[in-house]
Amino acid sequence: MKPSIVLYKKLPADLHARLEQHFTVHAFDGLAPDNDALKQALQQAEGLIGSGGKVDDAFLRQAPRLRAASTISVGYDNFDVAALNQRGVLLLHTPTELTDTVADTAMALMLTCARRIVEVAERVKAGEWQGSIGSDWFGSDVHHKTLGILGMGRIGMALAQRAHFGFNMPILYNARRHHPQAEERFNARYCDVDALLAEADFVCITLPLTEQTHHLIGRQQLANMKSSAILINIGRGPVVDEAALIEALQSGTLKAAGLDVFEQEPLPSSSPLLTLPNVVALPHIGSATHETRYSMAACAVDNLIAALTGKPDRNCVNPQVLK
Repeated sequence: MKPSIVLYKKLPADLHARLEQHFTVHAFDGLAPDNDALKQALQQAEGLIGSGGKVDDAFLRQAPRLRAASTISVGYDNFDVAALNQRGVLLLHTPTELTDTVADTAMALMLTCARRIVEVAERVKAGEWQGSIGSDWFGSDVHHKTLGILGMGRIGMALAQRAHFGFNMPILYNARRHHPQAEERFNARYCDVDALLAEADFVCITLPLTEQTHHLIGRQQLANMKSSAILINIGRGPVVDEAALIEALQSGTLKAAGLDVFEQEPLPSSSPLLTLPNVVALPHIGSATHETRYSMAACAVDNLIAALTGKPDRNCVNPQVLK
């Protein structure tokens, strides 16, 4: 008899069919807590696959037979890893599939903010371009400016490669430990957070959300940045104190921000970030290309198959539960 799994995100037909070769698939649109059919399916589910939704202790109590959860994402802050560990549930993610695409998004935000692409494009559409443009249309260069990267994982490395070799940017970085490969390949210089913020022309956040990184960038840190600096966040929204960021952008303490992530998603329509001309706000599209999203989904499918029918040997968040 095939193991039963809960799928809570629509997959391409071929990937759905691949799951059905190995499992009895119960498909749902999200993890709505009031869905009785979902609750019933969870009682027998040995596997879980999808993205979004909160998987915490209360949720896991509804899935007593669960052995593995496969998220179609790199981040897993919506999973209570301690609760998973307590129940011996393996958590798998897709850390290698979106590196280049997210790094591309970071570069796009840097260029868009520095050259004021969105703002001046809207002025053209509004009919304001009536002759030779003046300095009020000008942006700032990206090439040869200093890039500070908070977090030097896969995405940080891919971003450093683009910035160093493509734009001749000096690279500063801060991470939990020194990264000899980044220092050798990109001549990157390790700094503490305060020094990085004070020196960088662009600060790019690639960090996950943890207790240590929550509101890592607050009012004091923003005040330490150059008034000409631009903040880019492609990591997690709550790494930045959003209220403090809004104040800094409104007061001119900070020149601009390019944001793909926010403290609350979707971003509320009342957020001042939506009315500030020096903000480029994206709907969490860092990995949102057809190619990358398919690759992530395929990886998550393979992860779950390996976890429930073989021996998972990669992409395990908590491999200790296998011991």
